[in-house]
Amino acid sequence: MIELLAHLKNVHRSGEGWTARCPAHGDRLSINHHDGRWLLKCHAGCEWRAVVAALGMVPADLFDDEARGRRMPGHHNRATVQPTARSSTKSDAPHILDAMRPIEASESGLTLDRYATAKVLSIDFLKSCGLSEFTFDHKPAVRIPYFGQTGEELAVRFRIALEGDRFRWKSGTKPCLYGLNRLVELKKAGQVALVEGESDCHTLWRHGIGALGIPGAGNWREDRDARHLDGINTIYVVIEPDRGGDTLRQWLSLSTIRNRAKLVSLPVKDPSALHLENPAEFKRRWQVACVSAVPWAAAEAAASEDKRSETWEKCGGLARETNVLDEFANELSRIGVVGERRAAKLIYLAVTSRLLERPVSIVVKGPSSGGKSFLVESTLKFFPSEAFYALTAMSDRALAYSTEPLRHRHLVIYEAAGMCSDFATYLIRSLLSEGRLRYETVEKTKDGLVPRLIQREGPTGLIVTTTSLRLHPENETRMLSLTITDTPDQTAAVFRALAQDGNRVVTDLTEWHALQTWLATGPSRVGIPFADRLAKLVPPVALRLRRDFKTVLMLVRAHAVLHQASRRKNEEGRIIAEIEDYRVVRELIADVVAVGVEAAVKPEVGEVVRTVGALLEKGREEVRQSDLKSALRLDKSTISRRVADAVHAGFLKNLEDRKGRPARLVLGDALPDNCEVLPTPEQLVSDDGLRGCAVDPRGKQPPPPPKAHQKGNSRETQPSASSAISQWEPRP
Repeated sequence: MIELLAHLKNVHRSGEGWTARCPAHGDRLSINHHDGRWLLKCHAGCEWRAVVAALGMVPADLFDDEARGRRMPGHHNRATVQPTARSSTKSDAPHILDAMRPIEASESGLTLDRYATAKVLSIDFLKSCGLSEFTFDHKPAVRIPYFGQTGEELAVRFRIALEGDRFRWKSGTKPCLYGLNRLVELKKAGQVALVEGESDCHTLWRHGIGALGIPGAGNWREDRDARHLDGINTIYVVIEPDRGGDTLRQWLSLSTIRNRAKLVSLPVKDPSALHLENPAEFKRRWQVACVSAVPWAAAEAAASEDKRSETWEKCGGLARETNVLDEFANELSRIGVVGERRAAKLIYLAVTSRLLERPVSIVVKGPSSGGKSFLVESTLKFFPSEAFYALTAMSDRALAYSTEPLRHRHLVIYEAAGMCSDFATYLIRSLLSEGRLRYETVEKTKDGLVPRLIQREGPTGLIVTTTSLRLHPENETRMLSLTITDTPDQTAAVFRALAQDGNRVVTDLTEWHALQTWLATGPSRVGIPFADRLAKLVPPVALRLRRDFKTVLMLVRAHAVLHQASRRKNEEGRIIAEIEDYRVVRELIADVVAVGVEAAVKPEVGEVVRTVGALLEKGREEVRQSDLKSALRLDKSTISRRVADAVHAGFLKNLEDRKGRPARLVLGDALPDNCEVLPTPEQLVSDDGLRGCAVDPRGKQPPPPPKAHQKGNSRETQPSASSAISQWEPRP
């Protein structure tokens, strides 16, 4: 007996036998010696072969055989055994062990007694938690009710097995947090342990520790669950070492509870396993784990540092480029995008601005088949999937009820018609303007209609494509408007690109994805030393400029963030924007801003108006679109769009008032003298205080960020063990 027990851990006497830690799984193992044989039972349901193999034994080693005098594994002395009442040989050992192994729950269901034994909890305690035995699918199961704050039954889950396929929800039940009936006590205590599953809650409750359970790591619903934790200052979140733990980290990083969360890592899988190792020592070990718990912000910072160091190895060369946007445009042409360099750069810069407190939004306009969606799709290939969320359409309230994270992401909708309704555009407008969405509605429950506040965290940017010349005025002024090139030369270039599709080499964009990940883990605060000077030089010619000026500043910041590897930083770690950042942004949007505030007209619109004027000077009383088509050598669709744009701006008038009849065009308001709204870089640096505001050559090759393990030991700032222990004392 002694030789076998010596190979096990956490051995304790239990009645006529012993308990120990199962070497194959980590849960409780019962050991008995009876009738010349060892009886082993894993309460987690491990197969006997796994237990025997983990001990380094063969099945026959579990049977006494004085004649053979076998050595126990790892021992040189022969075991002293008693004669058995029945002869056992290696050939019949597996048969006997199969007869002894516990019946799998999948075959016979799960009784409350078996569940209590497996978790080392009393049946009376489990019953006090509301658990009971139930017949499910003609087999025994444990019925686990989910109670609400006032004790009402919100949901029911059946546990049908200890391992494998373990759970079934009652038909019509909606998952929610487990243990909500204990919220009053938890809020008085000011702390809670957030765990995965019900059994961990049972273990913690048994030891007087307040806990709430998530019915599966992926079942957290921010709008449904986070509000229950309001008023609780400390949330101990148990991170299990599996995929569930990874899933939990993912949603926690986007949750409103993250700044109150402390991450608890246990030496075993979960609180239940910690209890099974040694119930008497559980509370002390739990308290030690809580002392070592890492605040979410610190854990996130450490993870970001590691990821930043890792991605720097992949993107360091690209990050140090003098003009990343030029490199992007060149790479874009290699994957089949022709022309549209400016529009592509602006889209790329806008998506990069998702890292800022106010991302830039863009609408891409153009005729059908103009390549709007292709341009956006091609640009988004340079970003990791977590940078954006793309849709072709959505219902009225999809934005409010969707669980897809939108914080520091761009929402991409191919075709503005996909926004479906004025209400959908109103929700989007609120998200863009306020940086978050707060939508209050009512829901029908068994107690009648009850109010519900839905919150979606931002900030979020928007990219929309449309064939329309203009969007809703409230949306138009919140977005930069880009127009796809529709000239015959551009069409000819597209033909040539399509002819080369079969010879095109697939481009590896890993470096570009790594660059955006590196940026996301670094600083995003940017100081613009010339902002005051810029504000004085921009003429206040239109109210819309209030928003456009903010957009200009955001694009300058985004360009500085993109080039942070070659930008200086101040003592606070804030990136310092350079005149070069403004120069690039001005080249991209100077005319877009001027057209938006009506200080200039689009070149193509001006061309149409001047052509109409020239035709009228030849003696015509009015001009038809067919005349413009011949004069400008453009297709009917392109002419129609340009004429409609000119009529809307008032530069042309249509004398035809009958719907469906050809337009009869005459001149309207005079074309304005195009004036520049944004000052030149030279005007900005004329200020003596800005003459030295240039790219710092010393910043060309900054060292990669330090590894997290190079930092000081974060545990030095943790509270003492005694203070943590007192925090978890049961309260009356």
